[in-house]
Amino acid sequence: MEHKTPKKGIFNASVLQNRAFSDKYSRITFELEKKAKTIFSKAAAGQFAEIEVAGLALPAQNSIPQQLTDVSQRNVILRRPFSFADVVTGKDSVVVEILYAVVGAATIRMKTLKTGDKVSVIGPLGNGFSLPDKKLAILVAGGMGAPPLVHLSSIIKSQCPDTEIVVFVGTKSVSDLAFFEVKADKFDKKKITLGEFDRHKIKAHISTDDGSAGSKGFVTEILKQWLKENKPDINNTIMYACGPEPMLRASAAVSSEFKIPCQVSLERRMACGTGLCQGCAVKCIDKKTNTEFYKLCCKDGPVFWSDEVVWQ
Repeated sequence: MEHKTPKKGIFNASVLQNRAFSDKYSRITFELEKKAKTIFSKAAAGQFAEIEVAGLALPAQNSIPQQLTDVSQRNVILRRPFSFADVVTGKDSVVVEILYAVVGAATIRMKTLKTGDKVSVIGPLGNGFSLPDKKLAILVAGGMGAPPLVHLSSIIKSQCPDTEIVVFVGTKSVSDLAFFEVKADKFDKKKITLGEFDRHKIKAHISTDDGSAGSKGFVTEILKQWLKENKPDINNTIMYACGPEPMLRASAAVSSEFKIPCQVSLERRMACGTGLCQGCAVKCIDKKTNTEFYKLCCKDGPVFWSDEVVWQ
């Protein structure tokens, strides 16, 4: 995979909207200052931004989920990385949309941001997904791995109109679908439509561990079944995956079994986001020499080819 050195910068951003769409998940939309337009207009799906949250106050005690009461008291010193669900460039502005899960001291503070508040944003960081030169792109999302693949699907639709997209989404339960536009069929509650893909006429296959939406089971199981039944031309197919590491490992195995090239977006604790702290190492392998070495998730990734990663 060719790693570029994308331009990045530190920018001020104004909150346009910060809206919860479930007990756990929220969507926040920023408008970046005008000078960010040129750089962010070239942001690739899979890249991310580091957002300054240290100065934010905690929400009212009665609005903090009980399971986060203790962790919410921790100091937040470092910025937090978030991938993009969408980046929209206008004539004089650029708007970035981020979906986030409230899981700790930083994200519970993000819930307090309201329209007009200012935050500092560093980005776009890392290397994102390569656009396909294939006829078929298979997107595999697990849990909070969905947002960058939503962004990728919209870019493919606009820049690669001859590429068909098929999406597979897996979560533990229907309540863990990290999408803003989830609609259940009024006659069959397990039959779910994801508006983010549906408006682009992209078929989304859904699975949940508990069977509360779509098929019961792991997303890689329904992916394998679909590949066996549909037998796509592997020379004209590429996979993209983002989600928890066990799901990525399973996606890499499917990629290897069906000989379909696959890019995966990894997650690591990234303190600086620019390669300075060296804290987000990813063990990789040189396929020609069979030599193992390390890359940095924030700088060299977070997107890697699945067969260059040494899966633990």
